[in-house]
Amino acid sequence: MEKVERDIIDPIGEVDFGKSRDSFSSILHKFNTKLENFFLVKGYLILIIGFLLGRALILGQLTPFALPFFAAVYLSRKDKAPLALIGLIAGAATLGITEAATNFALSFLFLISYKIILNWKSKEQQLVPVFVFGLVFLGSLAKTYLLTNGFTLYGGMLSFVEGSLGYILTLIFLQSLPLLTVNKRRQALKTEEIVCLIIMLASIMTGTIGWAVYGLSIEHIMSRYLVLVFSFIAGATIGSTVGVVTGLIFSLASISSFYHMSLLAFSGLLGGLLKEGKKIGVALGLFIATLLIGMYGEGGGVLSVSLMETTIAVFLFLLTPRSLTSRIAKHIPGTTEYSQEQQQYMRKMRDVTAQRVSQFSNVFQALSNSFSSPNISEMMEEEDNELDYFLSNVTEKTCQTCFRKEHCWARNFNTTYDYMKDIMTEMADTGGNISSNLSRDWDKHCTRSKKVTDAIHQELALYQANQKLKKQVQESRKLVADQLLGVSEVMGDFAKEIQRERENHYKQEELILEAIQEFGIHIENVEIYSLEQGNVDIDITIPYNTGYGECEKLIAPMLSDILGETIIVNKEEVSEYSNDYSHATFRSAKAYTVETGVAHAAKDGGFISGDSYSTIELGLGKYAMAISDGMGNGKRAHVESEETLQLLQKILQSGIEEQVAIKSINSILSLRTTDEIFSTLDLAMIDLQNAAVKFLKIGSTPSFIKRGSKVMKIQASNLPMGILQEFDVDVVSEQLKAGDLLIMMSDGVFEGPKHVENFEIWMKRKIKELKTEKPQEVADLIMEEVIRSRLGLIEDDMTVLVAKIDHNIPKWASIPVKGFKQVAN
Repeated sequence: MEKVERDIIDPIGEVDFGKSRDSFSSILHKFNTKLENFFLVKGYLILIIGFLLGRALILGQLTPFALPFFAAVYLSRKDKAPLALIGLIAGAATLGITEAATNFALSFLFLISYKIILNWKSKEQQLVPVFVFGLVFLGSLAKTYLLTNGFTLYGGMLSFVEGSLGYILTLIFLQSLPLLTVNKRRQALKTEEIVCLIIMLASIMTGTIGWAVYGLSIEHIMSRYLVLVFSFIAGATIGSTVGVVTGLIFSLASISSFYHMSLLAFSGLLGGLLKEGKKIGVALGLFIATLLIGMYGEGGGVLSVSLMETTIAVFLFLLTPRSLTSRIAKHIPGTTEYSQEQQQYMRKMRDVTAQRVSQFSNVFQALSNSFSSPNISEMMEEEDNELDYFLSNVTEKTCQTCFRKEHCWARNFNTTYDYMKDIMTEMADTGGNISSNLSRDWDKHCTRSKKVTDAIHQELALYQANQKLKKQVQESRKLVADQLLGVSEVMGDFAKEIQRERENHYKQEELILEAIQEFGIHIENVEIYSLEQGNVDIDITIPYNTGYGECEKLIAPMLSDILGETIIVNKEEVSEYSNDYSHATFRSAKAYTVETGVAHAAKDGGFISGDSYSTIELGLGKYAMAISDGMGNGKRAHVESEETLQLLQKILQSGIEEQVAIKSINSILSLRTTDEIFSTLDLAMIDLQNAAVKFLKIGSTPSFIKRGSKVMKIQASNLPMGILQEFDVDVVSEQLKAGDLLIMMSDGVFEGPKHVENFEIWMKRKIKELKTEKPQEVADLIMEEVIRSRLGLIEDDMTVLVAKIDHNIPKWASIPVKGFKQVAN
């Protein structure tokens, strides 16, 4: 009994509701797929549309819809033209046999005329509306003649109107038919396409005129449902447009429906305005419009019928799945779904780009690893192999013909090997000589000691040259590996920057806009790109330009108080006309500022100096100061130093680390030419957020930091660039403070004073005695002191670069804005 109960109960406890939900979703998806396949792929939607258009009337007697629809289907989906023709004839048969026969005859004549124009005209699609006009016009005339037994002016005018409508409807159907028949469409709808689609839908619904269920008009229900859907999807503009167009077409089809145009237009407007209330809000708009228009123009009995029709339309609207409305909304510009679709596309493109950049970063990383030096064990093994190869060459020249070969290498291998290895090592260290003890022991061990020693000396020169070449190759490989690694890191950072999404700051934009406008300053628009501390980026549009500096004097101080940090005007685009818009970009101010001054002079008072200098403000919140001294003087030295700084600037601005940049420049200078042309480089990288500074000195003279009455020397020992292909860059780090003076100089200034034994003490004393703190005056005074010490002679190129570090104090104090502090939070 227990077993039976367990067999019955256990399966009930294992029911998976998640799996049931998944199966339901799968069934619903399959059902939707089958519906789309039935109506869109197989084309039975065209059959239904053809049936409704075949019986659609205008002014109670004109049927201009049939032939334009058949022509549009024949041009866009030729394989579905028979279905369209069947639907059109079936719909026309509900009006009468004459209409059915007329539609069939016009379609047959269209096929014949289309085949004719296809043979002698390449632009047949441009002529199709014209042929439709002619066929509809002639067909209408023929039908009028048969019915009235003659031609009348009124009949001719009606035929001309029907032909003109056929011409216009052909153009409309050619635009809108692909929107209803193509299953997957990614492009956004243009305004013209939306209007054409609305006209086509309204024309289709005119085929339902005269249909009623329990006294309720089908065309009224469907037209109101159409307005509800478009108002909910696209808002008041599209909703009212749908109402006007649909109502106008219905009024042309039936004069009794003229008041219906006002109802549909008003309901589309109200429904779009109440769109924020979701479906209930849109439905409420239709009810309000029905009551107002119904009470204005109709009696109570008709009003109750109209309310019932509205209720059924609302019921159908509420049953409409969200997936359908969202799918339509994705193709209408201005909707939230359309914006999300565009953002998703842009996000996908961004991710693909970031992925490609990341892949390139990985490629450079792999290349860097391939150029890296082998591990220590491999290097030791390779050195042992090279030593064995060296000794085998010596043995081949000396020991192969010796009668003691077996005694030395078979019985005493280790002793002989160690002796020869020691001889080679001592010769390499002493320049070809060996100690007397080792020489005496070797003479006792070997009968051809002199010959072996000479052979080792000869082979050693080749061995050392080979080792030197190998070392240069390894150093070059290491430099290439460092450069590739630097490029890989830059590209990796760039990939991360691409994937960083821009945050939406709608609330903060509204708060800033409200705060500034409450202060009395009218601004048009606020666009926030970043509110990150120290990296604020805001664009503001101002609808005027008075020329009094409102951005710098008012808006920037207000933003400083609102955001809790100093904000300055980074860029301002002032309009040429006083009544046009101006644009200003506001950024975070750096914590420190750098004021620079420079003094330089060429040898013997010439015009071209071998020294070059540069001050570079990098986009990473860093400030670079550099002096380069080319070897010698004159134009050639100037070209070398100038090119060094230009290379440095471009590499630093790309984001590559300073040490890798300097090594890259050194490699270029050393490999570019065989001439002995060298350059020194004195680089200082100042962080404007915390005033930390890094000094990279390549063959340059010391720099000095003056802090009050204290003078500090900054020095590093590195050879000039271009001498060695590989060298280690010594980096000296210091912490600057507000008010410090940083003084950099070339060797012509540091070693310029005459009759001075200690240049460092003399320069420190002169800097300490300075009474001014203005960078330009400091540079001029130091230059003047050096030239005076040499009695006015300039025996070398001279450059002095001075920078003063200070707190970044805004020119205008912040303006307090009550109640709007810390918007960033």
